[in-house]
Amino acid sequence: MNITISQVANLPSKFGDFKVKAFKEGQKEHLVIYKEDIDAVPIVRVHSECLTGDALGSLKCDCGEQLEFALKLAQESNGMVIYLRQEGRNIGLLNKINAYALQDKGANTVEANHQLGFRADERTYEIVTTILHHFGIKKIKLLTNNPDKVKSISDIEIVQRVPIIIDSNKYNEDYLNVKRDEMGHLL
Repeated sequence: MNITISQVANLPSKFGDFKVKAFKEGQKEHLVIYKEDIDAVPIVRVHSECLTGDALGSLKCDCGEQLEFALKLAQESNGMVIYLRQEGRNIGLLNKINAYALQDKGANTVEANHQLGFRADERTYEIVTTILHHFGIKKIKLLTNNPDKVKSISDIEIVQRVPIIIDSNKYNEDYLNVKRDEMGHLL
């Protein structure tokens, strides 16, 4: 895997003062947001990009709220957020909007991806191990509800899976049920 790594920069934010570092993997540029004094066994959130939820505050998913929760927790616990550029479960923004259009017509999130020719989830997590090794991290507490993330992180000891619980709303209730019932998320 050919990876280019940026310098470290400061990122003062509404969630706290962080350091940031970018990791370029092919055409994808991932971001690591972390406290300077990372805990010996840090809480780590592996968060996949969601422009609509993270930046636009969409109520169709729980992504933006999960990211905010993770950043607050990283600040409080000297943890880390690994922000992966895998928009729309790695189908890209254009296809994600097409999936939204299918959802507007009654398909659920999994059905919409299938109708577009994709698996329910196209994401991969190999870069996570590379990033954690770069920081000298051997053990983590993984902040996730997704059992695929737990299974896919190799060569790093996950000492605890920390659930991330976000309240549902009328726009994302069915979406969250599909994540739990069809995708095996631990909600």
